[in-house]
Amino acid sequence: MRILQVVALVSGTNAYGGPTTVALNQCRALAEAGHDVVLAAAGSDLGAPLPDTVQGVRTKLFPPLQLLPGAGFAGLSSPGLLSWLRRVAASADVIHVHMARDLLTLPAAWLAQRSGTRVVLQPHGMIDASTNPLTRPLDALLTRKVLSRAERVFHLTAREAEDLREVTRGAVTLQELHNGMPSNSGPHPMTGTATSGPEGSEPHGSVAQRSECRVLYLARLQERKRPLAFVAAARALAQRFPRATFTLVGPDEGQGEAVREAIAEAGLGDRLTWQGPVDSQGARMWMARSQIYVLPSVNEPYPMSVLEAMAAGLPVVITDSCGLAETVERTGSGLVVGAEQEALENALAHLLGDPAKRSELGAAAAETIDREYAMDAVVDRLLTAYRGR
Repeated sequence: MRILQVVALVSGTNAYGGPTTVALNQCRALAEAGHDVVLAAAGSDLGAPLPDTVQGVRTKLFPPLQLLPGAGFAGLSSPGLLSWLRRVAASADVIHVHMARDLLTLPAAWLAQRSGTRVVLQPHGMIDASTNPLTRPLDALLTRKVLSRAERVFHLTAREAEDLREVTRGAVTLQELHNGMPSNSGPHPMTGTATSGPEGSEPHGSVAQRSECRVLYLARLQERKRPLAFVAAARALAQRFPRATFTLVGPDEGQGEAVREAIAEAGLGDRLTWQGPVDSQGARMWMARSQIYVLPSVNEPYPMSVLEAMAAGLPVVITDSCGLAETVERTGSGLVVGAEQEALENALAHLLGDPAKRSELGAAAAETIDREYAMDAVVDRLLTAYRGR
């Protein structure tokens, strides 16, 4: 089967986060199953010329263009990609678009549907029943039509399914599809190097060796993900746990300056740092050198970083509005807390003070990934949808 997947951005610093990771995982697994797979995207921070293979996946990458400055990924487009897609869409058996309300994947889905090729969409929780006044005309013009005409629209959670029905007024063919993890995604030594960030360095073995416990935040520095809550927790717990270190890893998406200021004010030196963005190898290296993973974000649909941390055998601390909260709680893969700062700090204190508990929850997390998130099941569901069954 000739499969074309489209995602907004493939970046050397993993700037687009989960959707890109999901797309790469799916494409790799589909290719391993014997299919002809290409991933098309805008490409950045990957050198010049843009590569035709990323993490073992065949790619067709094009220069990005920020059409709406200040709009983040919503204002991202790539005229080269859209022009190429218009030419080749009819030659694919199926086109799978990892779609958001943006100026790249939304028109890409529209062009794909006009070609007559079977189209499936995966919004990753990025299309919700928003009250933003700008979404109403966009939904009326394009979003609703594209979703309604898709062969299948994948959703992660029941909440996302409700949002998609509300956006389309019920005219949508939905199918649940969980994110999967490659079987070799656990911790192991990495030979690649992490991208240096604002605090200036890669992880150092000497720091990890003298630290009793490294607490890791690995995500974009975005308001919804609450990196400042992580910094505040580090500041509150540092004196009680003098051999613990707290590390933020990820690109700035609006909270960088505030995080930098909060870190300076905390005065914890190299016990509390922001290491900036990393590539996928750098992310796995940080996971392998940490003992607790924390994502304090609220209303997070289905964060790949949490699944990656679980696969690395880390106990995770997440909020009860995260789409993975039920799984983490049911399987004992970590701790689920409310959005209150005190709840976050209490959970971290519990794990920092109990190495045996950390080991127990981390082992459960790794077992959960092996048992419930294998890529074989994801591939089976994808192929069923691709064939219109």
